[in-house]
Amino acid sequence: QVQLVESGGGLVQPGGSLRLSCAASSSIFRFNAMGWYRQAPGKQRESVAAITSGGSTWYADSVKGRFTISRDNAKNTVYLQMNSLKPEDTAVYYCKSYEYWGQGTQVTVSS
Repeated sequence: QVQLVESGGGLVQPGGSLRLSCAASSSIFRFNAMGWYRQAPGKQRESVAAITSGGSTWYADSVKGRFTISRDNAKNTVYLQMNSLKPEDTAVYYCKSYEYWGQGTQVTVSS
């Protein structure tokens, strides 16, 4: 069964860092773009960052300069390094590729 599994979420103080991981169960994902999305309570899901199979990246303006997306095709894994976290980054973070979504991982930024 094809699936994506996120990990690495948690509670962090403002200004702190977290690294999210998204492990894919199949090597087919290495041939496709992968993206990170987030959904805060009461808000619509929004795109945060994306990376193509060739390594080109895109970031939402709200995270540009603070977040870095990367991938390790040998491990079928995509990462999201999040630095200088702000309370407004609090959300459930999801990864997506093709039509597949992960189950999400909670990120809470609070003092």
